[in-house]
Amino acid sequence: MKFAIVANPTKYQVKEVIHSALKWAEGKDASLFIKGEVADQVGIGESSVLIKTSSDEESIEKSDIVLVMGGDGTILYTARISRRFGKPILGINSGRLGFMTNIQNEELERALNQVLAEDYTLDKRHYLKATDSQGNQFFALNEFLFTRKDTTSMVNISAEYDGNFINTYWADGLIVSSPTGSTAYNLSSGGPIVAPGSGVVLVTPINPHTLTTRPLVLRSDNPLKITVKQQESGIIFSYDGVISDVTELPFEVEIVHSRQSFNLIHLPGQNYFETLRKKLMWGQDSRRN
Repeated sequence: MKFAIVANPTKYQVKEVIHSALKWAEGKDASLFIKGEVADQVGIGESSVLIKTSSDEESIEKSDIVLVMGGDGTILYTARISRRFGKPILGINSGRLGFMTNIQNEELERALNQVLAEDYTLDKRHYLKATDSQGNQFFALNEFLFTRKDTTSMVNISAEYDGNFINTYWADGLIVSSPTGSTAYNLSSGGPIVAPGSGVVLVTPINPHTLTTRPLVLRSDNPLKITVKQQESGIIFSYDGVISDVTELPFEVEIVHSRQSFNLIHLPGQNYFETLRKKLMWGQDSRRN
């Protein structure tokens, strides 16, 4: 079986995890593809099971399974560069929180053995797709963000759903999130947590001027149109952290559920709500021993 390793050694402590994966592969009928620059940074020498490539995209294209080592930021980077390949992804946590990187280094050997035995299912996380008025398409696994740029002024953003006007938001910005992204910026801004695969999209204003303006949960199979009106404030539009300056207003995009999915490997015994309890420390009380 062929594995790609995608990691960012400049940001995450991935050296130990990569070496653990290499040691495991040397004892199995497995090959590892890794970007040559990354291999050099973590001090990997020659190995019979290691193939260095010129890019992460090349590693992914040549592999059967992708091992993402880092945090959710590395997952989102992998989602951007691997969308057309649709390869299964195993997230290995070398970051901090990591909702989509559940495997710890001490669990790596067991997890890789299960993957090698094909003892897993795929948790399909669908992208959101945004199309602007010029036909340009943008994809987000977590969220689209509309926010102010270089100003303290609030912005005016209008939303329509399935041809029906929802509201004009006067706020610091607006988040349009998938269920996968519900535990990211959406959660920090007071939006709800939604289980993956729920088939919804979340519309969450950031610091709205009117306190009665609350987040919305909408079915994702109907189009959501977001319009940033003509105004003095500069606007930033981003998709999973990739920033695109808006140079002309009004700016309009239509957002729908994409058929393309990011295929996370789900191992036996893994549970979404257990992940929430562990990552968000639900139920923990410092008053109890």
